Amino acid sequence: MKIQRITYLSLGTNQGNKLDNLQFAINTIAEEIGVIIKIASIYKTGSWGFKGNDFYNTCIQVSTYLPPEELILKLLKIENELGRVRKNNEEYSDRIIDIDILLFDDEIIFSKDLIVPHPRMLARKFVLVPLVDIAPAVIHPIEKKNITNCLLQCDDTIEIKKIKAILKRPIPISEQYNYIAIEGNIGAGKTTLAKMMSDEFNAKVVLERFADNPFLPKFYEDEERYAFPLEMSFLADRYQQLSDGLAQLDLFKNFVVSDYYIFKSLIFAQITLQKEEYLLYRKMFNLMYKEISKPDLYVYLYQNTDRLLQNIQKRGRDYEQDIEANYLQKIHDGYTTFIKTQQNLNVLVIDVSELDFVNNKEDYTAIIQQIKEH
Repeated sequence: MKIQRITYLSLGTNQGNKLDNLQFAINTIAEEIGVIIKIASIYKTGSWGFKGNDFYNTCIQVSTYLPPEELILKLLKIENELGRVRKNNEEYSDRIIDIDILLFDDEIIFSKDLIVPHPRMLARKFVLVPLVDIAPAVIHPIEKKNITNCLLQCDDTIEIKKIKAILKRPIPISEQYNYIAIEGNIGAGKTTLAKMMSDEFNAKVVLERFADNPFLPKFYEDEERYAFPLEMSFLADRYQQLSDGLAQLDLFKNFVVSDYYIFKSLIFAQITLQKEEYLLYRKMFNLMYKEISKPDLYVYLYQNTDRLLQNIQKRGRDYEQDIEANYLQKIHDGYTTFIKTQQNLNVLVIDVSELDFVNNKEDYTAIIQQIKEH
């Protein structure tokens, strides 16, 4: 299980559009490092240790799963992406962005590539002043004093001035939504995406228990005989699982991701059941549907039929190997009709036919970005 850690980072810039530099760095940190919890005010200071343009400095509080050794490598990469050019000597110089790790929980780290707490932070007001904005009571693990007292004892005489501009905090998915349902055809990748999102955002995940359904293999052998008991058992199980999963949230996991939404029961029932069976089934479904919490966001992953068949074959479930393209098209048509008729459901359709979000981090990031911007 991943453990969330709190780190405090110092950001500074004195080249180009300084506000844009800071905001872009913050946005990139939110995408690649973790959740931005707090952002300090921006402070203008003269260059420190050399003659150059004035700096804009700030500090941010970040919750991250990254260990400190990986964190510093990611931050150096972000600096590089923003255009920072490091010189071989250790002299201070102009920079488009500078990102330093000040604190990492209450750890004391001495390694070849990283020293935490930052060895020079207590001598720099342009670091301590914005840090006090967001962490006044945090204890410096070596000095055993809070940051406010550290600032009071700092003898740095540099002039520091707060500016009016405000940096925007990127809002994480876990704050935008309480419940996201991810849907799609057979083999679209909905379970995989739900697991990946749960892992990244520390969300409670609700996964469909199809593997435990004794009627499923029998259904693929004799659809007419086993369609009704299969759909009824799925409906009962989905209702019970979603009711329990959404009603009993974990203490620290108020964000839920599921790899299905109960309406899929009706979509499949329309395809598999005879008319009389479907009418009876619909009555039962309507009773349950009224009691189920609706997702804040309903994500439908679209995959073209050829790709679906490839995925089904690749995952190798024996009872799925005879699924035909026509059956998959009917399921997709059912979802399309459902999406078009749901006026009160927040729907996002994502075409993943040409994406490999399992093996390609950029594809996964693109999906997450679509969800954030929806």
